[in-house]
Amino acid sequence: MASALSERLSRLVKTMRGQARITEDNVQDMLREVRMALLEADVALPVVRDFIARVKEKALGQEVVGSLSPGQALVGVVHKELAATMGASGVAELNLATQPPAVILMAGLQGAGKTTTTAKLAKHLIGRKKKVLTVSGDVYRPAAIEQLKTVTRQAGAEWFPSQASDKPVDIALAAVDYAKKHYFDVLLVDTAGRLAIDEAMMDEIRALHAALNPIETLFVVDAMQGQDAINVAKAFKEALPLTGIVLTKLDGDSRGGAALSVRQVTGAPIKFAGVSEKIDGLELFDAERHAGRVLGMGDILALVEQVQQGVDLQAAQKLADKVKSGSGFDLEDFLSQISQMKNMGGLSGLIDKLPAQMTGGKTPQLGAADMDRAERDVRRMEGIIRSMTPLERRKPELLKASRKRRIAAGAGVQVQEVNRLLNQFEQMQGMMKKMKGGGMMKMMKRMGGGGMKGFVR
Repeated sequence: MASALSERLSRLVKTMRGQARITEDNVQDMLREVRMALLEADVALPVVRDFIARVKEKALGQEVVGSLSPGQALVGVVHKELAATMGASGVAELNLATQPPAVILMAGLQGAGKTTTTAKLAKHLIGRKKKVLTVSGDVYRPAAIEQLKTVTRQAGAEWFPSQASDKPVDIALAAVDYAKKHYFDVLLVDTAGRLAIDEAMMDEIRALHAALNPIETLFVVDAMQGQDAINVAKAFKEALPLTGIVLTKLDGDSRGGAALSVRQVTGAPIKFAGVSEKIDGLELFDAERHAGRVLGMGDILALVEQVQQGVDLQAAQKLADKVKSGSGFDLEDFLSQISQMKNMGGLSGLIDKLPAQMTGGKTPQLGAADMDRAERDVRRMEGIIRSMTPLERRKPELLKASRKRRIAAGAGVQVQEVNRLLNQFEQMQGMMKKMKGGGMMKMMKRMGGGGMKGFVR
């Protein structure tokens, strides 16, 4: 949805240059593009109709302010209504204001990502200094209990054991008792799902809800589920008093078609979004920021947060001091930069959050194959540097033919790949020298308008 809507609106903004105001005709042109993009993203038809009607009402006759073009003003209206459709302004925090343990019930279909999301949520809560216990009530899927045990360990939380022969309500009540006795702040209850909605599953989850009286009941839904998401959302809304939604696989192709549908159908706020398969790949959902990403405006705030979490400030300061003093930028520093980028979610994670105009307008055209190739290049570079000795990293001038052959064999690459990396390193070294000489501003001016060229071969 992001790339389709962004591309269509970008074309519209260009065609509307020179027009003095928003009219019935140019609103209709825009709404046609928006409607097509939303339907292609599998947003439910009733949701699309309601959204289009609201945008039309807000846009018609709106005066164009200052230097804005009619196209830009219309995109502003679409952005505002997208954010309103996906939720109120700001983020919807978890409600943990209860006598510990605060019980959170995870509901949703099988395959939506409930078990992994349970562990990701545990990791998020541990970051908020909470003591977290998880338990699985899925006694039907043989590997479910073991899966939760594994991912809970990765998250750094504690797991409560259960058996496939036990009843889900008995398991959950035993976990509550254990959590009380051992002073846990939060208990996360993973529930059984089905491939499709059936009465047995709904009866079971109603019984669990009645026995536990959870402070939060989170509906986990696959963002790529498409039109069927609306039917699933209706069924769970009728069965349970949902307090929030977690969208998983938001890094997939759909980019939130389900976000528009499910939020409107359930009336529950979207609280979290799964943005990667990693255990820390769960973000607080901010409707306004997500609407900006959908429209190609990027998410600079999320990028800043990602950098703050992923960057080793001490290492960054050390490198800055080194550059300032004129000390040589070596391959150890180059390796450190690669590691920092990986910690920030890799190249695709960074580019995804940049506005389209900052990437030369090319972000939507970078497909999965391009990103995979770029990520492989980064991993290959890291492997080559790690195949060098510490002395070779500090003194790259030592790298003659025989050493290059040894390094290539150790990294499992051709010698040409080692030469390519050394060429890239020399370019980086040259940039560092210019920064030291006060030529940073000149270099930036020369790079201006170059976008992200050179990142992807």
